[in-house]
Amino acid sequence: MIDMLVRLYDLPESADLYAKVEEAEVILRRPGAYEKHLVANFIREHFSPKWVSEFEVACSRQPISCFIATKDKEVLGFACYETTGKGYFGPTGVSEAARGMGLGKALLFKALEAQREAGYAYAFIGGVGPKEFYAKAVGAIEIPGSDPGVYIDILPEPSN
Repeated sequence: MIDMLVRLYDLPESADLYAKVEEAEVILRRPGAYEKHLVANFIREHFSPKWVSEFEVACSRQPISCFIATKDKEVLGFACYETTGKGYFGPTGVSEAARGMGLGKALLFKALEAQREAGYAYAFIGGVGPKEFYAKAVGAIEIPGSDPGVYIDILPEPSN
């Protein structure tokens, strides 16, 4: 899967998106270190053990390089950055039950804005699945020749 590039200095305005999420009583925030196991369990249950590994890297940063969406003290989604490599966004995911609320886009913006605040002018989205989503949401463009990019010789999950 191809990588994409985002101009962080040219991100669309996010205030309306955040207001919509807030109206749905969803909180967007960084997880606390004391919640690492809970968020890791959410990612393991809904997504991938490999993504748990990347989330654990995000938790080793100060500040933690991940945002979560919660409602009624339940994790609905997450978005990490600075895990695969410097300047990278991802992994990210929203539970199936919470899709359609704009949480994926809101978490994307939180993470990209944090990268911009850290001084980056550009961010990479590695191994993109939904290219159209990223292109529409933040103007991401494909990076020619980036497949497989840094994702070379990935070890397989053990079979049971």
